[in-house]
Amino acid sequence: MAQVRVILRNDVGNLGHAGELVSVKPGYARNYLVPHGLATLATESNVKELEHHRRAIAEKVEKEVKGLQAEKKKLSKVKLTVEAQVGEEGKLFGSVTSQNIADLLSEQGIEVDRRKIDLKDPIKTAGDHTVAVKLHREVVAEIKVKVLAVGAPPVVEDDVQDEDEREPNAVDDDDS
Repeated sequence: MAQVRVILRNDVGNLGHAGELVSVKPGYARNYLVPHGLATLATESNVKELEHHRRAIAEKVEKEVKGLQAEKKKLSKVKLTVEAQVGEEGKLFGSVTSQNIADLLSEQGIEVDRRKIDLKDPIKTAGDHTVAVKLHREVVAEIKVKVLAVGAPPVVEDDVQDEDEREPNAVDDDDS
């Protein structure tokens, strides 16, 4: 199948970064990348322009990274607390997902897209967890999430039996 060369205007996941010249399938370029403004076709004149745009893109990325560094510091100070029901083994009945974390952040006035929260698997245990938030490919903030166990069943020791808990048909040796 033939490939089409395009110049990326923005970072595209699993494809490349802004300013790169990449080859993609024609339909992907025609139906997604170009209409959404993520890329332009790599014609001869566009390739010459690319060098000029690379400098502009580099400056844009540098400013963006500087702005995101302040947001990273702000996010690094955030500590979230989640109360969740737990079962007998200390595992959550449900789980804490990236959407839950995004909702908790928005309650504190911090808007973060849930797709930027890098949670490989949902949190399924109580305790302290560190969650990465990818603000940019060069800027990753870490937030602390504390999952509190609610409704944990009381610990019952099987070895010790009270007198009231003995079997009703048990025979006492004292009565003989």
